[in-house]
Amino acid sequence: MLKATGVVVEYNPFHNGHYYHLQETKKVTDADCVIAVMSGNFLQRGEPALLSKWSRSKMALLGGADLVIELPYAFATSHAPRFAFGSIFLLQAVGAQSFCFGSESGDIGIFNETYDALSNQNEAYQAHVRDFMNQGLSYPSATSKAYELLETPHLLDLSRPNNILGFEYIRSSRELGSKLKPLTIKRKNADYHDMMLGKGDIASATAIREAVFSEDLSKAESYMPSYTYNILAQKQQENGTLLNWERFYPLLRYQLLSSSPSDLNSYYEVEEGLEYRMIDAMKKSNSFYSFMTLLKTKRYTWTRLQRACLHVLNKIRKDDMFGILENPPAYIRVLGMTETGKQYLGTVKKSLDLPLVTTVSKYDFAGLKMEAKTSLVYAQGFGKNRQEAEKEEFNTPPVMVK
Repeated sequence: MLKATGVVVEYNPFHNGHYYHLQETKKVTDADCVIAVMSGNFLQRGEPALLSKWSRSKMALLGGADLVIELPYAFATSHAPRFAFGSIFLLQAVGAQSFCFGSESGDIGIFNETYDALSNQNEAYQAHVRDFMNQGLSYPSATSKAYELLETPHLLDLSRPNNILGFEYIRSSRELGSKLKPLTIKRKNADYHDMMLGKGDIASATAIREAVFSEDLSKAESYMPSYTYNILAQKQQENGTLLNWERFYPLLRYQLLSSSPSDLNSYYEVEEGLEYRMIDAMKKSNSFYSFMTLLKTKRYTWTRLQRACLHVLNKIRKDDMFGILENPPAYIRVLGMTETGKQYLGTVKKSLDLPLVTTVSKYDFAGLKMEAKTSLVYAQGFGKNRQEAEKEEFNTPPVMVK
């Protein structure tokens, strides 16, 4: 049986840092098959992906992944603990023996020690988190400050974004009682939130996206493999632009201006009067950026507010979201594979506890219905090509790369 390891990815877009992570993952795990759990068309930071999940799956397979499976919308657009839980559960369900993530720390022992320390003081930790949130701090800020107050050595820097997400992977794995072996690779060169491309050939996805939308695409060419650049250039030419929030701003504006406050409050993550702030900010804004600038508060991070906007855009109600999130993912959806990935699926297919989905129309899961609904909305960003894009969710077979 092939030895498989897992990675959790978004690839928005796939760049040299991602390539480095995949190659190092193969080295440290000695895996025959790399399985990527990848977010679909909408991402954890509350953004539409630059490119469709099919294009990003192709990039992943060309870059060294062997099998790409989809993290359902409900988990992919949730806060870090649910995002991590859904990802680790799927890697376990598909038979991976290990998983490997990038972090600022690069030391897996520190992640495990921090989990043990927090578990031993969990009651005090959660109380501190609640206190800080009651003071108006965002959840990430509250958790970081609560950690600092604990009577334990501060082993892991939980103010760093990849450390935070890595810690959630460890927490999910431990709480699931998973047999997956966790490993981490130290991030190279660029910081997660770096806005500038800088020196060398590795930049953050944030900096690359900034360059893509504010300058000529060629300015970012040296920071990504040639196949990523070619796919980006091709899709940009076909659609007139790559997708971001500004492309969906008119649709979001329509949803907000045509909805009552009670309607908006029914959507996931719209809470504590946020619906009134959204309506007021929209009336004063002529772009998504200006809208978000007016909406931003100390209590809510930019990412948290973008996720709320996603759920309004897609009309995702709290009841629907809770109905999916109260249970682990119910299926394994294949987005793409290499010959190695195909061979791996052939060896584990009969032993999987979850159904393996390659043809969406054959199944009736709530998560797949939500995926179909949100993919239709995503397709509206393709302009003149939107009708073709609307059919992709049901008509596109898994991407095959030899």
